[in-house]
Amino acid sequence: MLGAVQLGLFAAGVVLFVPMGMAGWHLSRNKMLFFSCALFITLAVGVHLVPYFPSVASFLSSGSSSGSDSLSSVIVNRDSCFSLLHQVAFDFQELSNNSKRGSWKWVESENVVDCDFQKLTKNDASDLLNGSWVVVAGDSQARLMVVSLLELLLGESKMEIIKKDLFLRHSDYNIFVDEIGMKLDFIWAPYMSNLTDLIMGFKEKKSYPDVFVMGAGLWDMLHVNNVSEYGVSLKSLKDSVVLLLPVSSAFANGDGSGTNNVIPLRSPNLFWLGMPKLISSMLKTDEKREKMDDVMWQAYNDELYRSKLLQQSGGPLFLLDVHSLSNNCGADCMSDGMHYQGAVYEAAVHIMLNGLLIESNQKL
Repeated sequence: MLGAVQLGLFAAGVVLFVPMGMAGWHLSRNKMLFFSCALFITLAVGVHLVPYFPSVASFLSSGSSSGSDSLSSVIVNRDSCFSLLHQVAFDFQELSNNSKRGSWKWVESENVVDCDFQKLTKNDASDLLNGSWVVVAGDSQARLMVVSLLELLLGESKMEIIKKDLFLRHSDYNIFVDEIGMKLDFIWAPYMSNLTDLIMGFKEKKSYPDVFVMGAGLWDMLHVNNVSEYGVSLKSLKDSVVLLLPVSSAFANGDGSGTNNVIPLRSPNLFWLGMPKLISSMLKTDEKREKMDDVMWQAYNDELYRSKLLQQSGGPLFLLDVHSLSNNCGADCMSDGMHYQGAVYEAAVHIMLNGLLIESNQKL
C-alpha cells in the first residue's frame, strides 16, 4: 500500500508541477490564464489522489449517503403518517332530548402527535381547495361526506339554505363556491357500473377533477347481493382508473407484468369511501336485516382488497375507512343501522384533507 501511495504522489507531482512550470514559462505575461490552468490541473490531480486517502473518500461517500438517508427518512415518515390518519377517538355530549352528539379528535399517541395532523378551519380548507374541482360520487354515504365538506367550507348558516337541494332523493348536486373558485359535484352513483361510466366519461372529455372521492357497495349488497359479481365490477373499475392515470408502474395489471396499463405509485387525490359498519338489528326493513349482515359485509370488503383498487393493497385509491371510524363511534352515533352522525363524515373529510397536505408537503 505504501509503495502505491508513493508512486501515486510521484505521478501527481509530475502531472502537476511539470505542466505548471511550462505554463509559467509560456504564460508569464498572462497571469489570469496561468492561474486558471494551475487550478484546473490541481483539481484533476486531486480527483486522482482521493482513492489513496481513505479518510477523504469515506467523508465524501458519507455525505452522499446521509443525503440519501434523509430523503428515505422523509418518505418513510410520510408513509407512516398516512397509516396513522385513522387513529381517531370519539366523544359524546348528552343533549336535552336524551340523544347524544358525537365529536372526534386524533388520539394523542406519540406517533400521531409527531405527524401533526390538523383539524382544518374554514380558512385553511378554503386555501387548500382554492380553485379546485372536487367530485364525490357514490350513494348516501358519499352524500353525507359532501354535507360535512360543505359545512366546513360554507358554515352552518349557508348550509341550511342548500340542504334541501342537496338531499333530493337519488339526485346529483352541483355547487360553485365563488369565494374560493371551487367547483364541487356530487354524482349519485350507487353501483360500480355508475362509477366506471363516470370515469370513462372523464377520459373521453379529457377533463379530470383535482380531487375525486368515490365509493359504492351498500346498494349492490341490498339489491344484487352477489359477491363474485361485485368483485368483477371492482376489477373493471380499477382497470378504468388505471387507464385514467399518467404514471407507469409494474403493478398496473395486478400481476406484476407492467404491460401497457399505467398507474401512479401514489395518487392521494383519488379516494375510496369505504362502507360503514352495519348494525343489522337496527336496520329498518326485513330485507336489509337479511341481506346486509356482518358476513356479507366482510365478503364484499374482501373483494375490495382482492381487486387491488386501494393503495393499501397496491392500487391507486386511498381508503377513507368509514368502517373503522363508524366502529369507533359505535351505536350511539346512528339511528338506522347504516347512516351515522356527522362526526364520522367530518372526521373522514379531515382525514382526506390531511392526506392532501401530507402528499403535497404543505403545512397550513
